[in-house]
Amino acid sequence: MPPRPTPRRLIVPAILVAAIMAGGAGDGPARTARLPDAELFATNNTAVITDPDDPRLNGRLRSFERVVRRIISTGGGKLRRSRLLEGVFFSSELQTTTFERSRDFDVDGVTPRELHDVAERVRRRFCQQAVLTFDYPERPSDPRDGLEIELPGVDAQRLRDGLAANREARERLVGGSLTLDGRLVLIADRSDLKLAKRFVTDIGGDLRAATIRSGHREFVG
Repeated sequence: MPPRPTPRRLIVPAILVAAIMAGGAGDGPARTARLPDAELFATNNTAVITDPDDPRLNGRLRSFERVVRRIISTGGGKLRRSRLLEGVFFSSELQTTTFERSRDFDVDGVTPRELHDVAERVRRRFCQQAVLTFDYPERPSDPRDGLEIELPGVDAQRLRDGLAANREARERLVGGSLTLDGRLVLIADRSDLKLAKRFVTDIGGDLRAATIRSGHREFVG
């Protein structure tokens, strides 16, 4: 069996949308019911991909989804659904941007500690430097240090070009992803809200149609 590739600094940002679809796993764009307890965003990719037409970006990540489902179940949670995402991320370690396929997992029935532990297992299993989680607040005292921004009007190439041209955005926002129906989603620190809004406007995003939510984000790794 060949050795696993060396982990690298390529963080998948938390990627959320305006409405959440009830039911099982699937890749449909719409979400129309209540929010999940938390979200987990992960990939099995360890390669730098600079060509938007690279065939590796066409994968459905079905076997990856099945493994993560088992990890979530073993960790005490329940996977409500997952969906494919197309992302562009900046690696500070490699000083380059890369295209990437990932999956967004809606998780119910987990405590913050269980969510952290599940993310750590996923990180180790797929040789990732970090896995990002987003925990929706349930009580007034729950932390709200992160913001989720979702809006239409951006494609992957414009996102990559924007990151390449804006050092502050690529270092602080790291990157973002697109749903299969073409909506950009970013996670930012609360203090970076103005930066995020300015960046998405510069690359053609429609702030008038944006949805912004707060929650607790954690890069596990």
